Parts: sequence; structure tokens; C-alpha cells
Amino acid sequence: MRRRFTTEDDGIAVVAEINVTSLVDVAFTLLVIFMITAPILQGGIEIQVPEAATGPLSSADALVVSIDDDEQIYLDDVPVTYEEFDGSIDQILSRQESAEVFLRADQDLRLGVAVRVMGRLTEAGATAVNIIANTETRRRP
Repeated sequence: MRRRFTTEDDGIAVVAEINVTSLVDVAFTLLVIFMITAPILQGGIEIQVPEAATGPLSSADALVVSIDDDEQIYLDDVPVTYEEFDGSIDQILSRQESAEVFLRADQDLRLGVAVRVMGRLTEAGATAVNIIANTETRRRP
């Protein structure tokens, strides 16, 4: 879109136009940078949870306890030993708004480790220990 303006002083025509090519280049460059860096920034703990028939999560403010396949326990995203977990879970649950706990356990984890952690959570006063799983994909015959 071009518009011609003339100045009253000298009668010279001035062409006023906006070149958006460089703006589009910058926008696409930023888009590519965000697309590449967004997955990197998410971080978190890599745990392969098992598949099962599941429902939606009920509480966003609940404590999340994770156990990876090396039997490392995490309170939210902080790694702790079992002794640290055992000694601090009472205080942590008393400070939480909800006494509900979500347990993310790796599918290759020994069942005894998960049961031991669940028992300690129940003993500490957790009203519900919910096990997180991926939604099962069923094949229809």
C-alpha cells in the first residue's frame, strides 16, 4: 500500500510505506527459538508410569511423591533418601492444604518399595494416596 504525500514547502512527493518483511523474519525466528527451548525448560523427573484405566486428577494442590526405577524418592521435584522422607513427611503433610498425595512410581520399580512409601504416607496422615498412571490404550477386536 503506497500513499503519496506532498510537502507544501517544496512540492516533493514522499512515499510512505511499511516494509514488513523484516518484522516477519524476526517473528518466525522467535517462534522457532521458543519451539526449540520450550521442551528443554520443562524439566522434571523422568518416570515411566504404568498404563491403566484412569480418571482425571482431582486436586492440584496435593503433594506429589515420585519414585524412579533406581528407587530414588522425590518430594515434588526434590530428591530425598528414604530416611529423609521418613523423618520429614509428617511435617510436610501437616503444612499442606490437602492431605491427599499423588504417587508417581516407575513401572519397573519393585512393588515392595512403592508399598513401603505408601504405608509411610498413610501412617503420616495422608487421607488418600492416589497412584498416577497413563491412560490405557485399548485395542478393539
